[in-house]
Amino acid sequence: MLELLWLVLAGVLAWLRPRQDLVAENLLLRHQLAVLTRPTRRRPRAQLGVWDKLLWIVARRLCAAWREHLSIVTPGTVVRWHRQGWRLFWRWKSRSRGGRPHLSAEVRELIATMSGENPLWGTERIRGELLKLGIVVSNRSIRRYRWRGPRRPSSQTWRTFLANHARRLFGYGGTVASMLP
Repeated sequence: MLELLWLVLAGVLAWLRPRQDLVAENLLLRHQLAVLTRPTRRRPRAQLGVWDKLLWIVARRLCAAWREHLSIVTPGTVVRWHRQGWRLFWRWKSRSRGGRPHLSAEVRELIATMSGENPLWGTERIRGELLKLGIVVSNRSIRRYRWRGPRRPSSQTWRTFLANHARRLFGYGGTVASMLP
């Protein structure tokens, strides 16, 4: 008797609900029934394919009461599928779309050697020398692969200058370290 009363109450509530909710509920329940009746030896969870998961992800976005109709997997599983889908989407969206090809190892080594042996050469000078050899490289690539060793000064330091000219400037023949504060 209690089951009959429950069925009548459910029927009245279904009659009051919007048609789109009933259609969504019917679709989701029929899908689960189809998954459970598939001819296979595996568990129902193991036989869920990509399209099955996609249906539940879409149902999560479109149907407010999707959790009530889910009996094959837990709602947390559907949320996990949704997050995995977003990760896959953004990985696909962030993929490399080509562009200029990477420089060969020989050209990278040549740039490093040229900048290491000629520390006063800038990016433009190295690019010009490479163009003379028939190698087209952008300034940015040259800056990326330049030799990054200890910088040698482009001119002498003040300490060296003072040591070299102390006698003439100050009439003093001692060391520079004793002159500097």
